[in-house]
Amino acid sequence: MTDFCSLSLGDALDALLARRMTAEQATRACLDRIAATEPVVDALLHVDADNALEHARALDAAGPDSGKPLWGIPVTVKDALSTVGMPTTAGSRILEGFLPVYDAFVVERLKDAGAVILGKNNLDEFAMGSGTENSAYKPSRNPWNPQCVPGGSSGGSAASVAAGQCFASLGSDTGGSIRQPAALCGCVGLKPTYGRVSRYGLIAYGSSLDQVGPLARSVEDCARVLAVIAGYDERDATCDPRAVDDYLGAAREGKNSASLNGVRLGLPREFYGDGLAPEVRAACQKAIDAARAAGTEIVDVSLPHTHAAIATYYIIAMAEASSNLARFDGVRYGRRAENVNNLEELYLRSRSEGFGQEVKRRIMLGTYVLSSGYYDAYYRKAAQVRRLIRDEYHAALQQCDALLCPVSPVTAWNLGQKNADPLQMYLMDAYTLSLNLAGLPGLSLPVGLGQESGLPVGMQLMGRPFEEAPLLRMGAALETVLPAIGSPAGL
Repeated sequence: MTDFCSLSLGDALDALLARRMTAEQATRACLDRIAATEPVVDALLHVDADNALEHARALDAAGPDSGKPLWGIPVTVKDALSTVGMPTTAGSRILEGFLPVYDAFVVERLKDAGAVILGKNNLDEFAMGSGTENSAYKPSRNPWNPQCVPGGSSGGSAASVAAGQCFASLGSDTGGSIRQPAALCGCVGLKPTYGRVSRYGLIAYGSSLDQVGPLARSVEDCARVLAVIAGYDERDATCDPRAVDDYLGAAREGKNSASLNGVRLGLPREFYGDGLAPEVRAACQKAIDAARAAGTEIVDVSLPHTHAAIATYYIIAMAEASSNLARFDGVRYGRRAENVNNLEELYLRSRSEGFGQEVKRRIMLGTYVLSSGYYDAYYRKAAQVRRLIRDEYHAALQQCDALLCPVSPVTAWNLGQKNADPLQMYLMDAYTLSLNLAGLPGLSLPVGLGQESGLPVGMQLMGRPFEEAPLLRMGAALETVLPAIGSPAGL
């Protein structure tokens, strides 16, 4: 049963469909793994054991169904996604104990595909952070070294996958929050094109930036989950109606390393300058050399406004957060302060008591840049620079098939190491957030272990809009020529 948790999603599915393992046995194996590892990694805010086992028994009673692409597969989901029957808190005290009355679109899709949802993953409060230390409930820990962060804001999802608690997890990526924790925890994470996956039921942080995506142990496993959750949803006005490609087929095609012959990968020179840790640079260079040896053509490209991406992103993200979080006012749902004397005090105390320090900081800054007299100087200017960044990505991708660059400038850092300086924490997203500004897809995959830290290093493939299939094909091909990093020891 323990060995079952180390299988790939595809192998686990084959075992389930062939009746070598029942859905209930698979679910119990993962719940046992959660019980064994959760005291170390703290990846989950809620474990829904009883309902998960009940669902698994119902699947077994109906019998294996090859028409359900995730039949009997245990998964977890980030606690920013609405789930009927399970609390949805967004990692915040202001939503403590909140039970939604509907499932998010992606949760509906998982259930329709036969997946068994084990529980809800920890995250930075309202997805605001880079280490999952901003959770109002507890920090999550990196399975490779429990003294280190797992990344964020989907750190709980990445830690859950890396620790073998589940076969896949759903996260959300506003400025790198799928790709960065995937890189720090040594798993694969995919941020789809903006609009490829419905945001219905995702608690909003930055509505023009947020995107739901999968985390798993391999590119092929990510492709399986993306095939389930991608598609049009009329309840999300930003969801794109174009047809879904054969993501699983693309990943399988790429498992032949010959798939890299003739592929042109661009290296944005701005991503390889100062600030990249030596051990990360060395691991990335080995991956580039392996790709070149497999027939890839390496192209030098430039994204000149990369230096402005952090300022641009945080102005836009904080402005949107200020607007989105205005709904948490103590009146309609969520935390409501007691013994108040008037409406103003209700608003003030409910929000002051319910929101954490980082969320308050971003609301205040967002409100400031949207205020009269500052809107043009900050928000409008950021929107203009955002367009320049988007255009530069499109121009660079005309010179190559995809861009290849680091995900994080460093490997996982120690818990508490960067908490005293928010600006240092913001810099951890330097290589990821510009892709959200451009709305393009990005695939993070492990490329090795840092020589000094022994912790995972990740690189990301960035592609053209709605070309997730080519990214998955290239990512699967790279997996065949990159060293396997193994699994976290001691769990």
